[in-house]
Amino acid sequence: MPSPTTPINVGLYFDLRNPPPWRQDPARLHAFALELCEEAEHLGAHSVWLTEHHQFDDDYIASPLTFAAAVAARTTRVRIGTAIVIAPLHHPAEIAEQAAMVDLVSNGRLDLGLGAGYRVPEYALFGKSLERRYGQTDACAREVRRLWGPGGVTPGPVQSRTPIWMGYQGPQGARRAGLLGEGLLCADGRLWEPYRDGLAEGGHEPSAARMTGAVQGWVSDDPEADWPVVSKHLSYQVDSYRKHMMEDTGRPQPRPVDPDRLRGREAGILDYFWCETPQSMASKVRAMIGDSPTETVFLWASLGGMPEEWALRHVQTICTKLAPLLNG
Repeated sequence: MPSPTTPINVGLYFDLRNPPPWRQDPARLHAFALELCEEAEHLGAHSVWLTEHHQFDDDYIASPLTFAAAVAARTTRVRIGTAIVIAPLHHPAEIAEQAAMVDLVSNGRLDLGLGAGYRVPEYALFGKSLERRYGQTDACAREVRRLWGPGGVTPGPVQSRTPIWMGYQGPQGARRAGLLGEGLLCADGRLWEPYRDGLAEGGHEPSAARMTGAVQGWVSDDPEADWPVVSKHLSYQVDSYRKHMMEDTGRPQPRPVDPDRLRGREAGILDYFWCETPQSMASKVRAMIGDSPTETVFLWASLGGMPEEWALRHVQTICTKLAPLLNG
């Protein structure tokens, strides 16, 4: 079991949002994100993680593996992960081929995170059904793994066993990841037991257990001074997720979030947010992961619409002040 001093890798999370209230030149936004990835690598970050949504009104990244290839071409060491690719929207062969290309361009630095998604408009856009989306995601993971083997796609990936991470939440999702024998893309230590049970039930060795996941938070030398700006952009980001989640469901739009209430909660999925000093954040992260086999945590490089200088400062703080506290 991990001890309180077990090294934890630290990475950065990007979604490339370009919110209407703070809209900027899209080409500059993408160029700056690549610059941040280069800076993160220079400062010793373990990984950068990219995510996927479609038809958001703030241009949320829709092609994470395409952008991952750009990150691969601009870096030499940092690992590149997806958190997540929405598996049921894509053919497994397409994912296997694109992921293999990223692994080749990066010389073996890809971590492929797969998930089920949840938005009605996204499934409609691709002509897909949300029914059995978790089963579809499980099947996609199994097929991608097969296609990376003999007789599968060519060219294949560099890594002999390219990591696949299942972006599942909750006890049932953790068990599903275990049954597949793949990594669990969540850093919540409360899911370690059902994940472990799934591994055993699926006939996988306990040594196969691997967890990695996002931490919702902002790291600052002066959290109280930063909070007025952080809370404004946090409110936008969380309200955007909640609005798009309800789209085309016939359910009412949720009320605006209270960022101060989010800040005071313990870890969940989207219902908490920590604004802390590096020392306090490190303590909270350790408490969250507990004795789980969590290898890596990653935090938002910035929140939707933040100025470039804020994003750069946050990346620098994460890499130079938080990471050393978790690395050893």
